[in-house]
Amino acid sequence: MISQHYKDMCATPSVIRSLAVYATERGKEIGYENVFDYSLGNPSVPVPQAFNDAIKRLLDTKTSSQAHGYSPNPGNPEVRRIVADSLKRRFGIDYRTEHIFMTSAAASAIAHAVRCVTVPGDEVLTFAPYFPEYNPYINATGAVLKVVPADTTSFQINFTAFEEMLNPKVQAVLINTPNNPSGIAYSSETLSKLAQILYAKQEEYGHEIFLISDEPYREIVFAGADAPFVSKFYDNTLCCYSWSKSLSIPGERIGYVAVNPKAKDAEMIVPMCVQISRGTGHNCPSSIIQQAVAECIDMTSDLSVYETNMNILYKELTDLGFTVVKPGGTFYIFPKALEEDAVAFCEKAKKYDLILVPSDSFGVKGYFRMAYCIDTEKVERSLAALREFVNKEYK
Repeated sequence: MISQHYKDMCATPSVIRSLAVYATERGKEIGYENVFDYSLGNPSVPVPQAFNDAIKRLLDTKTSSQAHGYSPNPGNPEVRRIVADSLKRRFGIDYRTEHIFMTSAAASAIAHAVRCVTVPGDEVLTFAPYFPEYNPYINATGAVLKVVPADTTSFQINFTAFEEMLNPKVQAVLINTPNNPSGIAYSSETLSKLAQILYAKQEEYGHEIFLISDEPYREIVFAGADAPFVSKFYDNTLCCYSWSKSLSIPGERIGYVAVNPKAKDAEMIVPMCVQISRGTGHNCPSSIIQQAVAECIDMTSDLSVYETNMNILYKELTDLGFTVVKPGGTFYIFPKALEEDAVAFCEKAKKYDLILVPSDSFGVKGYFRMAYCIDTEKVERSLAALREFVNKEYK
């Protein structure tokens, strides 16, 4: 008998992916250049040439087994050392090789981190708006994801609701900053208050509460934004990182878990991740890609286009009367829809070949997400369609 659980999941596919498929099919009819596809967060800027050069050089200079063979279960030890050295140099935390576990990007990092610090029945809290795939990531472990309602005035943390939801069953808190879908970076003030609450609750409950920090957008931060390194605020932090966005290599599936050296049982977390990988199959990410990112450890793609696109869209949206909290990073913007039903709003936008993602699956009603990781020229051309949509449907 096939699994009823996964059979049931087939009836509720990802809204984002479904819209991306629709955009592709519509593009076959009218030319994809005429579809203003703001659905999928697929990086649009080129990979640094140094990354491609590193791949070529590794292929030319390494033996077949060095380039393509299994790495040790925690990852290539030299790569782990380079990652730890980079984090220590950039953020002043004493990471060492034994604190780094290489993963198949941030999704795998979260899968490992949650299993390290929870058992079935435990609760994990996250904050709306949140990436909807957190539901399968967390619930598949046997832990239970619970969502703290959003503070829609700022999309910082709703601390009143958070404290009401905290209880002894909470073993972990999962955050994403800069945030998908809001684009907001949690400020130093927010992270300080979060840490203060967690320290107090650890003492009250008599057990650790781990902070799992999902950070694939760490390097996409805009001018003036306060976007500090999360692990500096709270000792029991597991940082989950991906190079998908910073180097524009989402298809290469490469990232890591970085265990705060001051975390409880820090020396055990990476060995535990090794054991978890035996059961999940998320083990031994690509050897050659590990080595290539190590050669580009402090590089990024030219990420400036995302801020350019954000400014264009923010101005146009606010001029058209949308309520928008200005993003501090990422390549997402999260305006309030012009009617309460965000699904209906986004369905109407399709008539103008605007592909927008309704906010319901992000844990907030009445908003929509635009992933503006597209060429600036296309963003600018989309403005006429956006104006036509608003004027014909809502004026």
